Order: sequence, then C-alpha cells, then structure tokens
Amino acid sequence: MSPRPDLVERSAPFLPEGSEIRQVFICQAAPNFGFFLVTYLTGLTMFWITYRCVAVTRDAVYVLESSKLSGGARPQSLVATLPRRTRLGPVSGRWGRMDLLGERHWVHQRFHREVAAADREAGFTR
Repeated sequence: MSPRPDLVERSAPFLPEGSEIRQVFICQAAPNFGFFLVTYLTGLTMFWITYRCVAVTRDAVYVLESSKLSGGARPQSLVATLPRRTRLGPVSGRWGRMDLLGERHWVHQRFHREVAAADREAGFTR
C-alpha cells in the first residue's frame, strides 16, 4: 500500500530533507463526535475543529496543522514531532477515535489502513 501522493507532496516541505513518508493520513481534533454532526448540519462548530495531517516516516511521526477549508489535505505548519514508537491506533468504525498530543482526534475509515500499517511498522500488532 502506498500513501496518497497528494498528501505526501504537500507534507514533504515540513519534514527533514530526505525523509521518506511511509504513511500519511488526515484527522480532526474535536472534544467529541457531536461536533462533527453540528458542523455537518449547521457549520457552527467548524471553527472549533482542528484539522491535521499526520506523516509517518521510519524515524518519527510528524503532526502537521492543516487548513480548515481543505479538510486537512493542505498542511500549513509543523505542530509536533513524536517518536516513531508512538502507537496511533487501533481505530475502528466510520470515524475512529485516536488520542494524539493530549487531544481526542477522529480518523475517517478511509485512512484506517494507514494507521494500522504505521502501528505494524512500529512493532505493534493488532
């Protein structure tokens, strides 16, 4: 499985030169899932949701802040660098819950394989 080329290309400028992105996915930080429902129906909570792109290399996990209007697909800055042994999953359901940087994040099911692959490469088994 190869990561989405558009996310790799957009994330690369925020990583150390020569980094090979093994997995990359988008997630959203919100206190609870109800924020997404309210945003979907009214748009009122959109400004409380933080959109992030997570790029995983052989050496580290990079958390990137992304623009709201892109839905997380256009990283704008590096928020944190985590050790590669950071466990990201498991995630399940349409929107899987993940705790990252002390916040609750939600990962859509289309990225669950990326999260599972990152955990497998870090030595965690499902």
